[in-house]
Amino acid sequence: MNATSSPLGGIYCPSLTDYTRRLTREVKIGDLAMGGTNPIRVQSMTTVDTMDTLGSVEQVIKMVEAGCEYVRITAPSVTEAQNLAEIKKELRARGYTVPLIADIHFTPNAAELAAKIVEKVRVNPGNYADKKKFQVIEYTDATYQAELDRIRERFTPLVNICKEHGTAMRIGTNHGSLSDRILSRYGDTPLGMVESALEFLRICEDLNYYDVVLSMKASNTQVMVQAYRLLVQKLHEEGLQPYPLHLGVTEAGEGEDGRVKSAVGIGTLLEDGLGDTVRVSLTEAPELEAPVAKMLIDRYTERAGHIPIKPITKLPYNPFQYHRRETREVLNLGGHNVPRVISDLSRVPDITFEDLRPVGHIYSAVLDKFHMSDQGADYVYTGSTPIGFMLPNGLKEILDYTAWLEVPQREDLFPLYTAMQFEMADTWHPQLNFVQASLGQLTQDFVESLHNRPDVVLILETENEHAMPEQRRAFVRLMNQGQPVPVIIKRSYEDLTDEQVQLYAATDIGGLLIDGLGDGVLLSTQDLSHREKDEWGYTLDSLNKLAFGILQAARTRMSKTEYISCPSCGRTLFDLQETTAMIRKRTDHLKGVKIGIMGCIVNGPGEMADADYGYVGVGKGKIALYRGQQVIKKSVPEERAVDELIELIKEDGNWIEPLV
Repeated sequence: MNATSSPLGGIYCPSLTDYTRRLTREVKIGDLAMGGTNPIRVQSMTTVDTMDTLGSVEQVIKMVEAGCEYVRITAPSVTEAQNLAEIKKELRARGYTVPLIADIHFTPNAAELAAKIVEKVRVNPGNYADKKKFQVIEYTDATYQAELDRIRERFTPLVNICKEHGTAMRIGTNHGSLSDRILSRYGDTPLGMVESALEFLRICEDLNYYDVVLSMKASNTQVMVQAYRLLVQKLHEEGLQPYPLHLGVTEAGEGEDGRVKSAVGIGTLLEDGLGDTVRVSLTEAPELEAPVAKMLIDRYTERAGHIPIKPITKLPYNPFQYHRRETREVLNLGGHNVPRVISDLSRVPDITFEDLRPVGHIYSAVLDKFHMSDQGADYVYTGSTPIGFMLPNGLKEILDYTAWLEVPQREDLFPLYTAMQFEMADTWHPQLNFVQASLGQLTQDFVESLHNRPDVVLILETENEHAMPEQRRAFVRLMNQGQPVPVIIKRSYEDLTDEQVQLYAATDIGGLLIDGLGDGVLLSTQDLSHREKDEWGYTLDSLNKLAFGILQAARTRMSKTEYISCPSCGRTLFDLQETTAMIRKRTDHLKGVKIGIMGCIVNGPGEMADADYGYVGVGKGKIALYRGQQVIKKSVPEERAVDELIELIKEDGNWIEPLV
């Protein structure tokens, strides 16, 4: 196993270049073990009221038939915890042996009861024995230790019950529910998330209890990835057991946005061999989550044996803190510019005005002018055939080098060279030249030749099945040679379903963006030349939206409203799917605004820590509205709540009227 040293001296994955799963401790959950050499497991969570026994059972069965291997059910009080026995009894009577997991937040007595009934309990250390009042409190070492002693006293009974009954436990930290005590010492950071879990884990180890799974969930994918990496490093540094990891991006949202965001976070970790079980949190029916998780997981069943990549022994960047790779500015690429989107139109014959609509540039025949949407591509690549009309402002064209040489007026077109053409060419654009190359072509001489070329942007491609690590290796090579050339990440996908393209691209590109690598995105898919215009137009539209969606999910370019919406559970106080759709319909034109939509106070101000505004269920038919983490209106009737949310946004000057 090839260990990879980080700049901080720890080990966060088996290898950054050779696909190898991290070998973890095996934890038995009922009759189905995770970790060790077991497959990566799939799980989800019910949304039916836990007191509805038959409704819960029917939903669990749907989830199992969709591919769920573990099912989590909320137990917010002793009453619900008691009813877990009835749910389990009915499932077993119907022949379903799926392990059940009790989800616990504020009620230790419910956890202690549930641990005698189900196969696993999940506790959130920020809520279980701590309190969060969003207060700044100064702790001395003595008062901090006194709090740890109090937690030990409150947590020990649960550990002992789990040991006695053979019940597993997940210690699941959520970014938004860190206690005031943790925030006072570590801040709202990945390190704070890790330490929150380790405080509980150390108690478990002191009591010789090891049937533990760990998670570090956040809605912010950068924070989520950094926290999991740091957790693995800290376990290694402290000599703790290599506990299995439960992976998830919390409050990911719905539809393509939810899938892309989940893949950016979960896929980035799976690429490095981290993760023993996956839950994709979508604001959709829970049986729709398992197929997405399985699609992410199945990509790695045969990943070992890929084309070898030279090992990385030390990273030239910090994997635990976001910092964008420093590059020179070339026209509007690199430097401090947001990552750019290049749309591939090279397979579209006879490009017309209407063909630019799918990439965000919309022509009005009545006004005889273009309108650029918030997701308008920055460049189009047209291959060997230049566009026969003047492009709208804000859009630039890239043409193959040999075709570019044949164009009389070349100043408004930019050439794309192969690596060989680049080395032999004697004709250049005075401002911007693109060079396409793979890792194998980035020889020391080739990289050094870029030092005196402030007009060059690299388009990085790969054909390795282990694509993201190979492209990461290319960035490391450039950084080690001090080469600040801007880099466009290019990925092509053939013979895949639309959902596979979404998930794979989000993983491959998002995993690099998370680490500050990449100054743009170029996505392409199968040959479009044989398709009808409306059919391939939709495909181009999908790819363009996907590219912008990946940039947003990785927090590197905001081009639309972001919804931090929880996936619903038995605690939810309103219809999350319907409400999310209603809020989205009225606010999805607010570029860069983040709105949290939470079904209950458990997933309230803490879980939407990253949001600008919050819509939180606080009772049947009652909504609390938040500005950041501050409640502004406490008990708004549900029928007025969306209108009042919009009024709050208007008060802050963040509202714009939608285009008709």
